[in-house]
Amino acid sequence: MILQENDITLRPYTLADATALAKIANTAKIADNLRDLFPHPYTIDDAKAFIQKNINGEIKGVFAIIYKDQLVGSIGIHLQPDVYRKTAELGYFVAEKYWNKGIASKSIELITKYGFESLHLTRIFAGVFQYNKASMRVLEKNGYILECIKRKAIYKKKQILDEYYYAKVNE
Repeated sequence: MILQENDITLRPYTLADATALAKIANTAKIADNLRDLFPHPYTIDDAKAFIQKNINGEIKGVFAIIYKDQLVGSIGIHLQPDVYRKTAELGYFVAEKYWNKGIASKSIELITKYGFESLHLTRIFAGVFQYNKASMRVLEKNGYILECIKRKAIYKKKQILDEYYYAKVNE
């Protein structure tokens, strides 16, 4: 599956992406805004293992974000189990060099449309750490609504933090 509009393409990862992925993902500013499962430092071996899991189908719904033929980030829509099977969690990052160019916003727009139209989802949600105001804004620009603030729900960077919980419903 390839999703594309203007200069932005969301496409499956290939092993050829490993070097570029390791380069853009190996920063504290990226890791600080993602769950601790995301390693830091992020090595070429981490990138290869992640991509191989994608290729093997162990990780589904994750796309490379390509901007003007450059790998600049990653975005995923993760289906939920059991009674939540019409729901998916959204996760994403864009390399710092490419912040404030509308790339995250357009990528979220594309994957949300894919989730609702192709996967027939009813709801897509995203959790954002309290200090990540840019991520909150990009979700709001895409019609995601702040549903709640989970107080003291996160332990990150040796701090107890709130999680801002956004969702968009397919009307």
